Amino acid sequence: MPTGGVRITLSCKPNRHWKAGPQGLLPLWKADRLLRQSGLRIYKRFFDDFPFRELNHVWADTRGEDDPDYVVQTHEKILERCLLMTTDPGDLVLDPTCGSGTTAFVAEKWGRRWITCDTSRVAITLAKQRLMTASFDYFRLAYPHEGLKGGFVYRTVPHITLESIAKNPDIDTIHDAKHPAIAAALGRLNATLTIAAPFRPAQGARKGKPVTFTKGERLEEWEVPFDLPDDWPAAAAEPFAAFHAARQAMQAAMDASIKAHADQETLYDKPEVDKTRLRITGPFSVEAVPAPSVLSLDDVTAPDQADATVARSGETSRQTQWRDELVRTGLRAKGGAMLKITDLAVAPGLSHIHAVGSVAETGETIAVSFGPEHAALEQKQVERAIEDAQKLVPKPKFVVFCAFTFDPEAAKDIDEMQWPGVTLLKAQMNTDLLTEDLKKAKSSNQSFWLMGQPEVECRKCADGMYEVEVLGFDYFDPRTGELSSGGTKNIAMWSLDTDYDGRSLMPHQVFFPMAGAKDGWNRLKKTIRAELDEDLLEQFHGTVSLPFEAGDQRRVAVKIVDDRGIESLKIIALEA
Repeated sequence: MPTGGVRITLSCKPNRHWKAGPQGLLPLWKADRLLRQSGLRIYKRFFDDFPFRELNHVWADTRGEDDPDYVVQTHEKILERCLLMTTDPGDLVLDPTCGSGTTAFVAEKWGRRWITCDTSRVAITLAKQRLMTASFDYFRLAYPHEGLKGGFVYRTVPHITLESIAKNPDIDTIHDAKHPAIAAALGRLNATLTIAAPFRPAQGARKGKPVTFTKGERLEEWEVPFDLPDDWPAAAAEPFAAFHAARQAMQAAMDASIKAHADQETLYDKPEVDKTRLRITGPFSVEAVPAPSVLSLDDVTAPDQADATVARSGETSRQTQWRDELVRTGLRAKGGAMLKITDLAVAPGLSHIHAVGSVAETGETIAVSFGPEHAALEQKQVERAIEDAQKLVPKPKFVVFCAFTFDPEAAKDIDEMQWPGVTLLKAQMNTDLLTEDLKKAKSSNQSFWLMGQPEVECRKCADGMYEVEVLGFDYFDPRTGELSSGGTKNIAMWSLDTDYDGRSLMPHQVFFPMAGAKDGWNRLKKTIRAELDEDLLEQFHGTVSLPFEAGDQRRVAVKIVDDRGIESLKIIALEA
């Protein structure tokens, strides 16, 4: 194949194939994409032709979590890769095993909607905290008026292949336009070298062999060195520089054309980031699924009455374990006090009082009602349990409701129920009780915590607005048998729903009384790297709410979390 005095000769070994057909070799040579060496490795590629690779089924780069915050935390790269392969911005992602919330976190990061659920309140709490304290890059929208469904603006890169170069229609045009300048500069350079000493090229067919200029031999284009030899005459400097300038100009034009004609690949994991904005987690809600109805056959008089109650009834194998654990560990109270129970056994004929026993120190009767495993203890169960307790002889001194979580209305009834001579108590059950096979049977286990009753005051201001003040907790003291005030120093966090609908708690104001300089809202301030109102930050560290208007429901809900992580809820009706 003649190319201006140069002949390209190829040899093909068995079982090897052409990367470009014979007709494509000349454009590749003109674009400086051929190597003069033996064998088949004649094609010249550069790393930045396409510095990416397709993923196969082996993901060796996702092994292990670099710096996990939680034991059950999955490597974010695994979730990102699965999500980017299967969804588009705005799609809905479901993770039925929440764990530490990595799926929801990754979905939020990449602009996907999400639903996640778990049977463990610990998992839900971890995920909620992780999402509420996170910040993300703001990705540019491809069609801002369409929102997420229009997708993001992604980075694109040219995918340069030998085929795209061989079929590039501009290569010949650029070569014909710019190569004459190279040939002219090379001719002037060779003319100045007629008196130069022999030169040994570093590449090409004459590599390492002397080129004797005094005998009329001349340099080819690929034999011209990159640096001017010291023994060449001074007159060679100008054509030498002109030669390289002309070659660089042609190569730059070639490279630009090669990139322009290459296929563009979209990098779906590289959306463009708007550096002027920062994104935090969007609004989300935490919902609980009501427990299904469970009735005995004696209670069902007609098929349509199967859903008459939402309370769990009857004994389960879990309740047997919980009774044993309650006798072993007792009920822990504030300040290290303990309410020890003995002789805890099933009460015959009662379906919502699951065990009856005696207080170890006084011998007084105590009745216990356990909540369900994977749902909140509900108002109907409180009502039925009290009816059962009223049948006991002698009358119990204490009725204790033990649950992993309490329905707001149920907690309200327990706190406000007036039964002369009987004290109703709430006990928070440790979620470790759901992993009985992993927990050692020790009397030091902190399995049941007596919960405080929140002391809250709601008042109407002169301008018609309302404000709420949290005065603290009233804790039951087993040593005195009375309620004692815990004050406000034990409140880690409290939130206010200014229009409680009786079903879902929607925090409109959130306060962190015990938060330090680097916690609470100050942590969010650092996370989003923005200036926040210092006066408001100070108010949101207190125990008095900001003024608010009465909502349509005309009642508020105050959720308080003490320094042990125990939650309590107070519901207050606003005056008409």
